[in-house]
Amino acid sequence: MSITYKQKQLLFFLFFLSGFCGLLYQVVWIRLAFASFGVITPVLSVIVSVFMAGLAVGSWGAGRYVRSLSRTLNWSVVTLYSVSECLIGIGAVVVPYLFRFGERLLLNTGESNSVLHLALTAVVIAISIFPFCLCMGATFPLMMAYVKARETENTTSFSYLYLANVIGAMCGTLITSVFLIELLGFSRTLWVAGVSNFLIAGISFELGRRHREPQLELPDPVSSSLPTNTFWKDARFRVALVILFTTGLTSMAFEVVWTRAFNSVLGTQVYSFASVLFVYLLTTWIGALIYRHDFDRKKEHSLSSLIAWLVLAALLPILLNDPRLQTTLSNLFKMDLRWFWALASIGPFCGILGYLTPGLIDQVSLGNPKEAGIAYAFNILGCILGPLLTCYIFLPSFGAQTSIVIMTLPIAGLFVLKFREYRPFFGWGIGALTVAALIVSGAVARSYEGGNAQVQGKNFELRRDHVATVMAYRTGDSATGGTLLVNGVGITKKSTITKFMAHLPMVFCPHKPESSLVICFGMGTTYRSLLSWGGQATAVELSPSVTASFGFFFKDAEQILRNPKGKIVVDDGRRFLQRTNQTFDVITIDPPPPAESAGSSLLYSEEFYQLVKLRLHPDGVFQQWFGEGDDQCPKAIAQSLCKVFPYVRVFHSVEGWGYHFLASSRPIMNPDPAVFSAKFPESAHNDLVEWVPQWSEPKDFPTFLNFVLSKEIPVQQTLPTNPNQRITDDRPFNEYYLVRRYLLN
Repeated sequence: MSITYKQKQLLFFLFFLSGFCGLLYQVVWIRLAFASFGVITPVLSVIVSVFMAGLAVGSWGAGRYVRSLSRTLNWSVVTLYSVSECLIGIGAVVVPYLFRFGERLLLNTGESNSVLHLALTAVVIAISIFPFCLCMGATFPLMMAYVKARETENTTSFSYLYLANVIGAMCGTLITSVFLIELLGFSRTLWVAGVSNFLIAGISFELGRRHREPQLELPDPVSSSLPTNTFWKDARFRVALVILFTTGLTSMAFEVVWTRAFNSVLGTQVYSFASVLFVYLLTTWIGALIYRHDFDRKKEHSLSSLIAWLVLAALLPILLNDPRLQTTLSNLFKMDLRWFWALASIGPFCGILGYLTPGLIDQVSLGNPKEAGIAYAFNILGCILGPLLTCYIFLPSFGAQTSIVIMTLPIAGLFVLKFREYRPFFGWGIGALTVAALIVSGAVARSYEGGNAQVQGKNFELRRDHVATVMAYRTGDSATGGTLLVNGVGITKKSTITKFMAHLPMVFCPHKPESSLVICFGMGTTYRSLLSWGGQATAVELSPSVTASFGFFFKDAEQILRNPKGKIVVDDGRRFLQRTNQTFDVITIDPPPPAESAGSSLLYSEEFYQLVKLRLHPDGVFQQWFGEGDDQCPKAIAQSLCKVFPYVRVFHSVEGWGYHFLASSRPIMNPDPAVFSAKFPESAHNDLVEWVPQWSEPKDFPTFLNFVLSKEIPVQQTLPTNPNQRITDDRPFNEYYLVRRYLLN
């Protein structure tokens, strides 16, 4: 019994919806993992790798055992598919609880950059999501088995289902990032996926119930392209596995590298990662669609030609995003098109892969689930290894651009492997072009990143670690000039504002502050200012390269670092508050700009403020800085603060932009410039006026403080009219904003 056109449409819909849910899970699980284990690249890499590992094992296992399992249980293959989708839907509820449980288990495993913590984090993430990813991987061979049982002559079922899955994944990325999370929050977005999985399960179960005919029993794979017991010995099959593994390795490695490399162009918002992923999936879909079209016309491109063009396409992100070329193009078109070229540069590579991967799996499997499962598993095994190599070896050691050059070399190896199959002129021509592109790309990469983990010059320093690429540079007066960039994005510069992040809460503290904490080290200005009060001071910073840049900006850094009352901890700020039992008189925080940065809501949310309150002395003072952003964000911050702290005061900064929020569990004293001036120790006074010498005279200091305190805004004026406009871990108001800015206004 053959499959009707309507049934094919139904299968296409099921795999579209399955792909939609798969990317929804990946997007949300990454963000939930950040909240539990830290906003660091290793967490992203582990999530992606474990996700792919589950797909690989599920694909191999289902392809290997689908016949025997179906016969043992006396179930239709499509019923097994229904069970797998049902189990995936359970993950929508279970995974968030497992993440939170794992977070509590790992609190005593050391700082977030410790080997023990990173290793155990990987274990916890794997235990949490692997079973559900395994079920996702099983879906392809299970549905292929159903198709093969009814249409033994069908040899392209993988590419057909792959096309539907990629379209669904593309829509899942776009709709989840742009609409669902902002409108529903993380938990309800997961409900959407869970309900969709159960819908798929219900439809496929009914499909299996209606088709229990003997024809659905899988035939022996005699029609396979290779004999069942000897295909491992066939050189063609082994070469195909090498190609699939290599392209999987490089594609997922590039996805991690592109995310880092394009930060300076696309920004650090969640939409930046989503846009890279969307273009990746869009062009992959286009490639798969062209393959299906070419197959129907029997005019497929050869595997060797695809590999030849793939190696050149891999280098386009370096060549097209060279700042010198970008400057020329911007002048030519009279507008900044860097974002366009960044996204366009990855399209050819992804499109070729979208053509190559399903075509090659179709070729070696001829629609049989066993061979397809093995081939797809090898492709995904490469996808597992790529992010891990990139995160732990290439990015910390060489930087994003050079990592692209390095990860292009395995594809160049495939080109050499296939060299005999090219026509002489084509082969030598592409070979020469490839060598030239590698040389030019390597030179461009080194000219902007250097070749080592640390590069130093008179006016700049470049450092890399597993968290970030950090560049410190200065122009003009070395005493007041200087800028810190993390992953190409300006984080902070020398400004009296960062001093007030320390001095405002310290002076408002009703008793002499003996202990203080700053979360987010930056240049170290705020940490340095806290120590000027003579008490204990602790700084928490996620990237060790950021703290290592302290000496670049301050000549007295060595003296500050030797201060026995100071302590610098490399950890996630939230995690540190959960781990420590210490309470502080003052806690101050300067979240990384912009306010819409991915993961930044974890330092603005009500749950975070609850942690701060737990570690704050009963009459201690907490300072929250908010810089630039839309006018709705400070209102949401004020609302969240007022939900946790009964007393909140708000001040415009001394430079007229941004807000200092002060919060406490006890009434915060009314400002009196003369009284406040008397509270400053001499060292703190000197620190505050270090970059504003016009206020350095003691007689002028109260006037300066009066100028600062006069910028207070009544907290009632900062509260939103909508009581639900606040920031929580589940509803990251500041991170997801497109709907409210552009659709609701």
